[in-house]
Amino acid sequence: MRTSSLDAVHRSLGARMVPFGGWDMPLSYPSGTLEEHRACRASAVVFDVSHLGTVRVAGPGAFDALQRTLTNDLHKVGPGRAQYTHLLADDGSVLDDIIVWWVAQDIFDVMPNASNTDGVVAALRAGAIGGGEAEVADSTPTRAVLAVQGPQARERLATVAPEAAAVPRFGVASFTFDGYPCTVAGTGYTGEDGVECAVPVEVAEAFWSAVTAAGVVPAGLGARDTLRLEAGLPLHGHELGEGITPLNAGLGWVVAWDKGGFPGRDALVAQREAGVTPVLRGLKVEGRRPPRAEQPVLRAGEAVGRVTSGNFSPVLGCGIALALVDPSVVVGDEVGIDSRGTVMAAEVVDLPFVRKHA
Repeated sequence: MRTSSLDAVHRSLGARMVPFGGWDMPLSYPSGTLEEHRACRASAVVFDVSHLGTVRVAGPGAFDALQRTLTNDLHKVGPGRAQYTHLLADDGSVLDDIIVWWVAQDIFDVMPNASNTDGVVAALRAGAIGGGEAEVADSTPTRAVLAVQGPQARERLATVAPEAAAVPRFGVASFTFDGYPCTVAGTGYTGEDGVECAVPVEVAEAFWSAVTAAGVVPAGLGARDTLRLEAGLPLHGHELGEGITPLNAGLGWVVAWDKGGFPGRDALVAQREAGVTPVLRGLKVEGRRPPRAEQPVLRAGEAVGRVTSGNFSPVLGCGIALALVDPSVVVGDEVGIDSRGTVMAAEVVDLPFVRKHA
């Protein structure tokens, strides 16, 4: 079990630690997931997301290696920008969903999910074969990643690292903290504004202390999950994974059909031509009882799909779920969710469930 460089800090704060993607990470602090969730929607929180991977791809062949391996088209962006993209299996299944930070002309930081880092490294090295020179290296152990999120995130971070606070949404920039070079991206996973800061492990504790001293509330992975669910954002292993393509998940916009070949492209073309099924929908439940993953979704007593993620929404005060269902199930439909023989009434609704703070 791997640990973050902030492990001792979390334990000193009384965090409840849980295994996640091969890492021991904080689920919540003594204030609890609900309070941490509300703090992100109302003010600002900081998550330790060091379990995410960082794969440095550098050299004159780096751009081409990424283009041959991932679904999106880096021609849409440029240095100093971040891009959401997918790594696919040959059958179109999403092996991982990834953020690429374009740090400098021939330098990229690829950010995979925790348990998928080794597979992403292998895929990128394969993509570099036959192209220009590209070095692919796992730099995860050298840094911590802190996600500062919420409507007051930038205001509070500005007292610690003004350059980091100023990075635009989906921008990438460098800044210095205690004399150490750091990288920041205007990205996150909460539906709120915010940034993610990659800082060397040598200053991770000092950076965390400075951010929390500025009034940013520590939050664990429990709140991160309820926040992303309210925002309608997919989680690998739930809305993405084996047997689930970007088209099933409603993420066809990450597929650059005209940029050339990449793993899984032919399968996606065939799926698009045949008709996509199932598709991802949002369900809002009557009452506070939370739906759970793998519960059947029913229409007129017949199963039409399954829940992929479900929980209680602290903002809406009711249960919400993402579900893969038959494409005939559309917004406004009334369906049921089978919870161990008890059917919960639900409505199919537009996503996201909750929009970011105005």
